[in-house]
Amino acid sequence: MSVRNYESSRVKTPLVYVMGAIYVVAGVSHFVVPDLFAQIVPPQLPAPTALVYFSGVAEVAVGIGVMVPRTRRVAAWGLVGLLLAVFPANIYMATSGVVIQGAPAIIAEPGPGRWIRLPLQGVLIAWALWYTSDTPASAI
Repeated sequence: MSVRNYESSRVKTPLVYVMGAIYVVAGVSHFVVPDLFAQIVPPQLPAPTALVYFSGVAEVAVGIGVMVPRTRRVAAWGLVGLLLAVFPANIYMATSGVVIQGAPAIIAEPGPGRWIRLPLQGVLIAWALWYTSDTPASAI
């Protein structure tokens, strides 16, 4: 392993566990407060609560998956797919006038706080893509 790969793995390894934990916690929150998330499902989509539960299961699954070296690459691609799949909800949240009951103040009311999520989605996708490389699991 080169010095550069070693240095990269020193950062990359702990960050995959941070990322995985974030998605597990986010996924579990879909079951704790499903009504909060259902409010940002675009009205054109059917069964908002079912979609919230489905996305919660997916977040927990890929969150755990990225923390397991054997499943990391596939789970990271799953994260990319999940992040793309929920992007319409982020667009709806940013562009609609809906007041999100129970949300943190920065996003509860329409305004600039909701737009932050859109570029953040790109950062999250890039973070997940970092783990889709052919780097052997033993190297990270």
